[in-house]
Amino acid sequence: MKTLPDNPDLGHLRRQAKDLLAGLRDADPQVTLADAQTSLAAQYGFRTWADLKAEVDRRQGQADVADPALARQIADRFGLGEVTGPMRSLARPDEMGRRWSLETDRGRWSPRTVDDVFPATDGAENTRFQEAAARAGVVLPAPVRSRSGASVESIEGNRWRVHEWRHSGPPLAAPVSATITYAVGGTLALLHGLRLPANGVCPWSSVPLWTVSWARLADTAAAKGAGWAAALAAAVPVLSELETVGQGAAVPEPVLCHNNLSPGNVRLGAGDCLIVTGWEHAAGLPPAWELCTALASWAVDPRGGVNAAGARALVDGYRARAGALPPLSVDSFRGAATGLLNYVAGQAGAALAAHGEQDERHADRTMRHLLTHLPSRTTYQRVLDAALTADETAPAGAARG
Repeated sequence: MKTLPDNPDLGHLRRQAKDLLAGLRDADPQVTLADAQTSLAAQYGFRTWADLKAEVDRRQGQADVADPALARQIADRFGLGEVTGPMRSLARPDEMGRRWSLETDRGRWSPRTVDDVFPATDGAENTRFQEAAARAGVVLPAPVRSRSGASVESIEGNRWRVHEWRHSGPPLAAPVSATITYAVGGTLALLHGLRLPANGVCPWSSVPLWTVSWARLADTAAAKGAGWAAALAAAVPVLSELETVGQGAAVPEPVLCHNNLSPGNVRLGAGDCLIVTGWEHAAGLPPAWELCTALASWAVDPRGGVNAAGARALVDGYRARAGALPPLSVDSFRGAATGLLNYVAGQAGAALAAHGEQDERHADRTMRHLLTHLPSRTTYQRVLDAALTADETAPAGAARG
């Protein structure tokens, strides 16, 4: 589920709805802006656009303000200049930490805590990857090294990273227009073409990290009176089926990948160029796995509908940059399926531990949305078939599931 920022901007949401409209019209030219607004509201966990607007009004001015001493320490440690205003939170904490905005006499910056990055890293390899991607032409908020040259600094009990602030529109939302998915495919091919070595395949995308069965987890949720327990029980067959995706298949050689190139981590900048954020999870993946994860993220809407034009454009953009596609099959969605299952298990654990009205309300909305919008093996097959429909242009190595 998409999460509203701490101080949401209705203008940004209207822009997101218009961007989403273009993707929806790839599949159905009759879709209206009102339809796109309703779809976007659902992605944020609300029934109607009016409900989403009401939440925006309720949350105005609710960003947290950091201790000024902390802001000064971050600015000093990373050489950002003199602080000129309050350091304000941008969004509620996520699975890694929390994002903030900081202004100094040298510009605007985006510090964030990275206390729970998995797998744990000092950020050095990650920063080198971002710097190599920028040199190759990927547009991104530049990572800032500290005065000591480190990517991560421990300050006041938290691990901090900083990026330059880059002006852009709001994050994108799936399904996205074919024009944009073509550019996404090209960006993936460019990153894979760097061929930066990886220390194995990211365990988040390859190793089941949950320790109990889905049925048992559903029983635990029901025993605790969780409002989403019934949704989890109903989703057990789909979750169990997703566990089988790619099991037993050979794992191709990994390279260093972005590992989270989803619509929520891409914004449009000047001239509609893609600005890629969210590099903290960069890790080793087979290129085929990341390409199939992108197909599931960019060309499948939350209700399971496939944007065939967007899927074809994504692989066309990849092929145009790389010259060929890696061999693709349903097994190539293993990283997408395993990562999703690890995320569901983690969110369920966080929801069961939530306390306080606001956190419990957010957890309930998150889990209900997540469990009722799961893809299936059939979803993966459909988006792959849509991507590879043009047999004349698909390379010989691109096998169908």
